[in-house]
Amino acid sequence: MIRYSFITILLLLAAFVVQQFLPAFTGLHHSRILLVQLVFLCCAVTVGQRTMLVLAFIGGFFWDAQCALGPHGGDPEVYTQQVESLRFGYSILLFGGMGLLMQGIQPLFQQGKWQFSAMLSGIAVMLYLAAEYAIINFVRGDFVLNWATLLQIVYTSVLTMLFSPLVFWMLFRISSACDHSINPEAGRRCRRAY
Repeated sequence: MIRYSFITILLLLAAFVVQQFLPAFTGLHHSRILLVQLVFLCCAVTVGQRTMLVLAFIGGFFWDAQCALGPHGGDPEVYTQQVESLRFGYSILLFGGMGLLMQGIQPLFQQGKWQFSAMLSGIAVMLYLAAEYAIINFVRGDFVLNWATLLQIVYTSVLTMLFSPLVFWMLFRISSACDHSINPEAGRRCRRAY
């Protein structure tokens, strides 16, 4: 259990490195694959609540550090619309909220129904982006939601969700290598069938 939890933390940190090399899809309203959020969501449903909160803290802390370091509001070449007043640490709360959402369907995941977790990862990313957009608009003092922004949120959520089976496959392989069962009820059903 401890070894698996440690490896999920390392996997989340590796996702930050890979995220830097993932391009935006300009044909899909500059949508992206949010690998960090996806790895966090997939790991959150496979671990206990304490480990999920540690992952949420690490993920939110490094996400904010990545966006806040450098010139005020981020690098002007990367962040064309800089936000001056977002406080460091808001992503930790958003990651924690997404993690609690995934923890809510953990009993289904433990029964071997990982497909629900894959679909919920897309919904959780959509809620994350909507909440982040609402916070940014609240800080700016106005709320403007145009069609392009809505499409960018939807496309980003769908693209991210499409890669969740790959992340779950990796987690299943890691858990078997660590002799840790992330869906014990599914294993019991298989043993009863023989």
